[in-house]
Amino acid sequence: MRQVVLDTETTGLSWEKGNRVVEIGCIELLERRPTGKHFQRYLNPDREMEPGAQEVTGLTRDFLSDKPRFGQVVDEFLDFIRGAELIIHNANFDVGFLDYELSLAGAHFGRIRDHAAVLDTLALARERYPGQRNSLDALCKRLDVDNGHRKLHGALLDAELLAEVYLSMTAGQGDLGLSLAAGATPAQRVVTVEMVVGERRVLRASADEQAAHAARLSRIAKKAGGRALWPQADEPSAAT
Repeated sequence: MRQVVLDTETTGLSWEKGNRVVEIGCIELLERRPTGKHFQRYLNPDREMEPGAQEVTGLTRDFLSDKPRFGQVVDEFLDFIRGAELIIHNANFDVGFLDYELSLAGAHFGRIRDHAAVLDTLALARERYPGQRNSLDALCKRLDVDNGHRKLHGALLDAELLAEVYLSMTAGQGDLGLSLAAGATPAQRVVTVEMVVGERRVLRASADEQAAHAARLSRIAKKAGGRALWPQADEPSAAT
């Protein structure tokens, strides 16, 4: 199963007010393991960042002014997510913004759910931990995912953290070292071993093997004063 953990950063909280996506970050998982493939782009929103968004992301209009616009990367982005299950925290927010960007790029691009399925980890966390805080930071703390290096919000960094949170929340696998996926040592990688139990084979001793066994028990019995701990085949055991 192919999954893509996705996060976005935006100029503000509402696409209905004309806010735009300024960063997309994606991490690929295949059969619940990181492949090392990712998609990350900063985008020129052609508008100012709202003060709150600039504070949490550290992104400015000057920094973004020479970056590509969404319409210039849309084909590459859709190719990366196509056919996957998207893992998104508070999916309505990100999907709403991405659907808005797709609509601006051209009606023929459709909507995100035309290209990929969507799983919302916020809804999943609320089922697992009702009545508790379920922000990404709160889940990192609860599930022992190290987010000490997260000083500002960034789409790719948050996607890496969300991947570890999702896998830990759904399978108890814990820290997969996704931020080190490209250069992780074998000891840092998680390997899942599937044990398949087939039909049990029963091997029975041959007549020669049984005779050799009886002879050895006789020798042991002589050394033990006439009786071995294991009885001969024709001798009743202590358990009967």
